[in-house]
Amino acid sequence: MMSINKGKDIAQGSSRSAAVVVTAASDQQNPPPLSRYESQKRRDWITFGQYLRNRRPPVALSQCNSNHVLDFLRYLDQFGKTKVHLQGCMFFGQPEPPAPCTCSLRQAWGSLDALIGRLRAAYEENGGSPETNPFANAAIRIYLREVRDSQAKARGIPYKKKKKKRNPLKSNADSSSFPTQQP
Repeated sequence: MMSINKGKDIAQGSSRSAAVVVTAASDQQNPPPLSRYESQKRRDWITFGQYLRNRRPPVALSQCNSNHVLDFLRYLDQFGKTKVHLQGCMFFGQPEPPAPCTCSLRQAWGSLDALIGRLRAAYEENGGSPETNPFANAAIRIYLREVRDSQAKARGIPYKKKKKKRNPLKSNADSSSFPTQQP
């Protein structure tokens, strides 16, 4: 019975069948919204492309290399919000300085590291070969390591790699098996 009415609606040009067609068409035109990561990756990719086009002379993406990526990371420092004390600064090595100083603001290491990860993925998603990926170059890893270490020294907080969390049940069992004696 349903198929008879549907054919009748289409034959008569009813608004109900038109709504079904419009809904189906709009589903194809409007893909589901991107995740936060995907939209940030897309924004970063567009920004990097604009950076290359605005260089004098402009650089084609196919000609991009790790030096262009390093220049881009240094360019981004001017928009940073992380105070990085220089070695001559009286607050060098202090995690919470008591007063302001003239040291520059830079991009935080974690932000740069995440950015490179997104751009590395975007490069390959946009047709780049993993073997020629300028974001995966050793020079980029070295630069990021130097930024991380210098920022950690400037704050007086050594960077420590996060250790894997142990099983909490196992650690509780270990501590409970040795009762403490009170004097």
